[in-house]
Amino acid sequence: MRHLLVALLVIAPSLSASALDPALAAQIRTEAARLQPELVQCRRWFHQRPELSNRETGTAAEIARRLRAIGLEPHTGVAGTGVVAVLEGALPGPVRAWRTDIDALPIEEAVDVPWRSKNPGVMHACGHDLHLTVALGTAELLTGMRNRLHGTVVFIFQPAEEGPPPGEPGGAPLMIEQGVLDHPHPEAIFALHVAPSLTTGTVGWRAGGLMASADRVTIHVIGKASHGSAPHEGIDAVWVGSQLVGALQGIAAREIDARLPVVVTIGTFDAGSRFNIVAGSAELTGTVRTLDEPSHDDAETAIRRIVDGVCTAHRATCTVDYERMNPVLVNDEALAARSVVALSEVLGKDAVVQTEPIMAAEDFAWYARRVPGFYFHLGVAPPGTTALGGVHTPTFTPDENAIRVGVEAASAVLLGAVSRQVGRARPGARRGSLGEARWRSLPGTH
Repeated sequence: MRHLLVALLVIAPSLSASALDPALAAQIRTEAARLQPELVQCRRWFHQRPELSNRETGTAAEIARRLRAIGLEPHTGVAGTGVVAVLEGALPGPVRAWRTDIDALPIEEAVDVPWRSKNPGVMHACGHDLHLTVALGTAELLTGMRNRLHGTVVFIFQPAEEGPPPGEPGGAPLMIEQGVLDHPHPEAIFALHVAPSLTTGTVGWRAGGLMASADRVTIHVIGKASHGSAPHEGIDAVWVGSQLVGALQGIAAREIDARLPVVVTIGTFDAGSRFNIVAGSAELTGTVRTLDEPSHDDAETAIRRIVDGVCTAHRATCTVDYERMNPVLVNDEALAARSVVALSEVLGKDAVVQTEPIMAAEDFAWYARRVPGFYFHLGVAPPGTTALGGVHTPTFTPDENAIRVGVEAASAVLLGAVSRQVGRARPGARRGSLGEARWRSLPGTH
């Protein structure tokens, strides 16, 4: 009888302060440790075969194969190369989702390991190979508990988090457009990202604004070419562009409240064709990052005004293409509080640390605008190391021991952080799913 009661309490919602039954927390740790060797090999398989955004065909096929092997029915071709799998628990309860990214970066790997990238010029330099491995491991762990699982878990394997190629749709907005948050609709969504600044075994979290908005700005300057010996006969696009670079820095320095983080960076400046010709045109590209929506709006307004003013002052014609790529990533306050409790009960309180916001961006922010979201960082720096490369660098080498920790953390929040008693399903009732006719009729899904 005692064992029966423990089994009934393991995943059942509770009104106590505890997010997870101690028996379940122990089971998560045991299963994650058991899966670790297999998951290391899984991560290395994906690391050797990186694919760029919207081109993740081999990656998606292998994800689908592995999901089928553990008993799930993946839906492929979502938003191009995305994969979605719905795990239906045997007991009624809430719907929640786990999202992971699957694309790589155009970087030549500089790490000499047997499992280095086989695709020249392409590398999993942002840890998405580890992310998707954690998702697959979590799916396997929770599928093994299906008969005692309350509710539904939707696993979303998303392409193009790094941004689709110019002119192509993709990433989180396209996944949402094609219905990944609709059938079934989750009450909460979770994700993680590797963090070389954190030691393996720890996770970092923050309620509210965690990661910045990210905008892309392209400025075209049209001047007038002339001989380099007679600049007065032309309108120097290099000179005008140089004034713009300096003037735009005044947005952060003088136009936005100093207590509110904002970054304006000009990353490229292309102009001119020869040393003795005054350039007739120039193109500048850059990014804007903010951590609150009012600053987000103010920065765009200021950029347009400054570009117009500077160009008019110097007799040039300018255009601004301003693309809002990602909004601010905001963690739901209540969901974050419950997630921290669940993480602490599986990883230990000392392993769950509160961190400062960062100005990098993540398109998980689009999901968190539609559904209460919790995004956290997974430590991947081996204890005592000083040589770990940063993300987006050719020497990035995350500690593979973090995979087990990632599976523990993902399982903890999926089982312990969702609001109590929010599930509406009845035993035996059929929920909406990605397999229904509406999904089968979407272009590119099958």
